[in-house]
Amino acid sequence: MFSFIIRRLLYSVPILLGVILLTFLLDNVMMSPEAKAARVLGPKAAHQARVDWIHLRGLDQPMPRQFVHYVGNLVTLQFGTTWVTGRDLRDVFLRGAGPSLLITVPGFFAAFLASVGLALFQVFVRDSTLDRFLTFLSVALMSVPTMVYVIFAQAVLALGLNYFPAFGFNYEGLGSVRFLLLPVAIFILINLGSDARLYRAVFLEEISQDYVRTAFAKGVTGPRVLAIHVFKNGLIAIITLVVAELPKLILGSLLIESLFGIPGLGSVLVQAIQTGDQPVVMASVFLGSVLYLLSLILTDICYALADPRIRLS
Repeated sequence: MFSFIIRRLLYSVPILLGVILLTFLLDNVMMSPEAKAARVLGPKAAHQARVDWIHLRGLDQPMPRQFVHYVGNLVTLQFGTTWVTGRDLRDVFLRGAGPSLLITVPGFFAAFLASVGLALFQVFVRDSTLDRFLTFLSVALMSVPTMVYVIFAQAVLALGLNYFPAFGFNYEGLGSVRFLLLPVAIFILINLGSDARLYRAVFLEEISQDYVRTAFAKGVTGPRVLAIHVFKNGLIAIITLVVAELPKLILGSLLIESLFGIPGLGSVLVQAIQTGDQPVVMASVFLGSVLYLLSLILTDICYALADPRIRLS
């Protein structure tokens, strides 16, 4: 397995370089250095101030030299500073990772357990009126935009009934939990419907297999078959779906964090896009690419752990 991981890491290097190159080219093609300076400093900034700003950040150098310098900084984890506030990007990401993880991690595990349980229950009562109702409910949850959940939660639960804060976040220890309840609940809702539908399809395919009919013929009860045989043999598909979501846990939820005013990585990225803070955007793309490539390697490792027939060689 060790040689497999090393080989996959080596394969990931040219992919990551391709992502970096594409991001760098798009950044330079979409906006000139003068346009970047005008967006950050404002349209009324003096010409000399724009020239000094461009020179200070090396944007007046040839593009190949800029690219080499940019890759060198990424390799050494020197992301630089933000253009708007001048803060070190490592500090920005480290500080924003906490609120993002406080939303996504509990929301992810709660949504996973709820969707798997709902899917197994639907398979247990398959083709019944209850199964059709739950399928309709899952589709309804999938169809509602995230904005609708946020507006309803803020208008009714927060402002109307005054149960939760409608906006903001603080670091008061356990006191910060009340700021996270609504975002976590919405995170669960927006993932529950789609995940339950996918897992139900996986489990329905497994329950039609010969080994399930053999288990029923031997007198094994339905819940035991679902919990032990169907769930275990559906792990390959579940791992594929679950591990692909891991980068989102760290990068946060863009819309939820922005609308609730939570200073997580998702909110940081949205603000950077709005203000033209390109270092934040490019560093976020790089971080997302690294996490996604690592999640693909982790997926293959989990395959081998879940199914002994799979060998990493």
